[in-house]
Amino acid sequence: MGSGQLHYSVPEESQHGTFVGRIAQDLGLQVEELMPRMFRMESQGEGDYFKVNEQNGILFVNSRIDREELCAKSTICTIHLEVIVDKPLGVFHVEVEITDINDNAPAFSVREQNLAILESRVKGSHFPIEEASDADIGTNGQVTYKLSPNEYFSVEEIRNYEHSKSLVLTLNNPLDREVSPEHHLLLSAIDNGEPALTGTILLVISVIDVNDNAPSFNQSVYKVELLENSAIGTLVIKLEASDIDDGINKEISYSISNLVAHNIKEKFNIDSNNGEVRLKEKVDFEESAAYDIQIEATDKGGYPLDIAKLLSRFWI
Repeated sequence: MGSGQLHYSVPEESQHGTFVGRIAQDLGLQVEELMPRMFRMESQGEGDYFKVNEQNGILFVNSRIDREELCAKSTICTIHLEVIVDKPLGVFHVEVEITDINDNAPAFSVREQNLAILESRVKGSHFPIEEASDADIGTNGQVTYKLSPNEYFSVEEIRNYEHSKSLVLTLNNPLDREVSPEHHLLLSAIDNGEPALTGTILLVISVIDVNDNAPSFNQSVYKVELLENSAIGTLVIKLEASDIDDGINKEISYSISNLVAHNIKEKFNIDSNNGEVRLKEKVDFEESAAYDIQIEATDKGGYPLDIAKLLSRFWI
């Protein structure tokens, strides 16, 4: 019984009929003896990817071969065949290596990733982001990343330990929600194949507000005239402050400052929610011709900022 082994290689996705090797010639068999000796080939359970011309001993591709489907990420992907002849009996082993081509682009598991980042995060902060995967191997499966141009973020791979890396966004400049509450960045993953293939993901970054802005009034002094016989409850003025923060950080509470004269709080009252100043007691011109009332507007953030103060002068 004769025996031997042959090795060939063919790129994946090769078309039907693609030449692989001259089995008869490489085994030293004469073409004219192939038919009399019942030259034939059998596959060892890997399907009908290859056929051999039994008249000339040429091996060719019979059906589509997807290396990733067949061998996943294995470094070496081979299909084993047996060539048999009779009279005398000979069994020859044929190994066909399926080589990788760059037929898979890097892919992200989602089209869009949402991140929420506090505007108070410091320069150099890292934020983990989605990584791409590439079904190819070798250089065809090696991926580099590119982020759309922007002044706030860059992308980099950080080594966690010897064989592990993480993809992160790095903050290059401080964020300001009041300037840009949201950022849309396109992250591209590019493999090292030839030609290179690319996959993308949209990063939607929501800048979360911190209480970094104090309430403010549109003017520092208001002058109001009030008749001395005005009834208790009369609306003196409605004040309105604003805060450019967001959520509870922009909600405002009004109060009369504790720094005012004692009789001010006896004469006037302010609604803490809507800023309406009303008479609490009747006023008397002979008693006082004017009242200086200092109003404070304080936001409701967890850590309220310095109070914005309004000096209101009410003339009677």
